[in-house]
Amino acid sequence: MSSALNSLYTELVIEHDKRPLHAGLREPFQAEVHHVNPTCGDEITLRLRLSGHGQEQRIEDVSYEAIGCAMSRAAASIMADLLIGQTVAQVEPVREHFEAAMGSRGRIEGDEDLIGDGVALLGAAKFPARVKCVLMPWKAYQAALVEIRTLEA
Repeated sequence: MSSALNSLYTELVIEHDKRPLHAGLREPFQAEVHHVNPTCGDEITLRLRLSGHGQEQRIEDVSYEAIGCAMSRAAASIMADLLIGQTVAQVEPVREHFEAAMGSRGRIEGDEDLIGDGVALLGAAKFPARVKCVLMPWKAYQAALVEIRTLEA
């Protein structure tokens, strides 16, 4: 494997790919979204369940079915593990930092205290085609959140 691929497929990424956390679609859920990356064919179906109201809404469950490359599957596993049990407000700075680091082409180092295992995915920031793979689960989460809030309105 080339050194560039070694920086992409860290042991942690491989571990999350082989033994994904929170995988499998579960009930009950309030929103289900399906996203496809047309560039590479990666897909995710994500279900989200919240409790509470407003800024105190807590993420009770994130379940998903991910098909595609190891990076996108690992990203879904890592994201779900980061989100479950947090409030929507607590997750927002995590999402913002992760997206900024992924869009920086390697210029922004990831804050491990903030994004946890997500730092293992930041090698993909140097490969624009891979950034979409890694961010797809986060985009699905955001879409599910919008769907829930639309239903509540």
